[in-house]
Amino acid sequence: MSLVKKYREVLTTEQREELSLMISTGKASARELTHARILLKADQGQVGPAWSDKQIQEALDISAVTVARVRKRCAQVGVQEAIVPASVQRVRQHRLDGTQEAYLIALACSQPPDGYTRWTLRLLAQQLVELGYVETVSHETVRQVLLVNDLKPWIKKQWCIPTRADAEFVYHMEDVLEVYTRPYSPRRPQVCMDEVNTQLLSETREPFPMEPGKPKREDYEYERQGICNVFLACESLSGKRFTMVATRRTKQEWAEFVRRLPDKCYPDAEKIILVMDNLNTHTLAALYEVFPIVKARHLCQRFEVHYTPKHASWLNMAEIELSALDRQCLSQRFASPEVAERHIAAWTTRRNQQQTTIQWRFTAEDASIRLKHLYPSIKD
Repeated sequence: MSLVKKYREVLTTEQREELSLMISTGKASARELTHARILLKADQGQVGPAWSDKQIQEALDISAVTVARVRKRCAQVGVQEAIVPASVQRVRQHRLDGTQEAYLIALACSQPPDGYTRWTLRLLAQQLVELGYVETVSHETVRQVLLVNDLKPWIKKQWCIPTRADAEFVYHMEDVLEVYTRPYSPRRPQVCMDEVNTQLLSETREPFPMEPGKPKREDYEYERQGICNVFLACESLSGKRFTMVATRRTKQEWAEFVRRLPDKCYPDAEKIILVMDNLNTHTLAALYEVFPIVKARHLCQRFEVHYTPKHASWLNMAEIELSALDRQCLSQRFASPEVAERHIAAWTTRRNQQQTTIQWRFTAEDASIRLKHLYPSIKD
């Protein structure tokens, strides 16, 4: 005996109108809408089509088991239970109201408890219960509330945050931005300089090379071999860059790198326009500490220095080159400074052959609009 004969569904006019309204508005899940269509087609009342299980299955492209289960549930416990099972209804009853959502949002925007670096969905759900805001709540409900409000407490970004209304910041920023608007001149090259540390790590076990269907595999253990410092200068308009690897990052190493710019890289330049940050070793005074007075004076005369503001390293185009260097070269393990120097020199040569330039588009006019709050003379 089929379920069509055993369970007879007869819907009232009110039930048919509610199910039809649910389908027309679409304000329900896809599963609930399917169940509503099953009941409307299976209705054996005076105005119902009284379709068979097979007709409903073929029309809605669902399984015969689903059709039979919904028919049976409707006959045994009613239309509402056939559309939305009691287990789902109980979960929905635990959804948060407006006040509880406000508590959750405030909690997600606060500092996590001691011992945790960030909020998780389950930790937020647990805290809501412990603080007495709700009796019970699932982490999925928490996830949905955070999703609607575009909150992601598990994500943290680092950014250089300047102070508000800082005239010194504005001066140095516009000074650097003015340099970036100057046309290319081989006699006055615009050079951005910066440096970065990288760890020296040697393998404890030989890595397995990549094979079809398998990535390269290296052991998580390694041996520390110290660090090395990478100095980088780039001329964005011509696509040139110069690098130097040192075992330390003192004034002596910086002075030696800066000496190479006029002596080896730009011997014919009248003046090198040098943009760099405010690191304590990045000062022309270091040249007098490292080189004889005559040499130091001669080097200083070859440079026109422009410093980026504090907390604004993004204004230094050398940061863009260091990012490319890190992604393309420094993300591997170097066992010694010599190995690092060989790889970095190869990267520099290839990058120079490609003549990769940087198209800087941020201007002082843009800054006066987007960073308006930093200008003391501009009132909100």
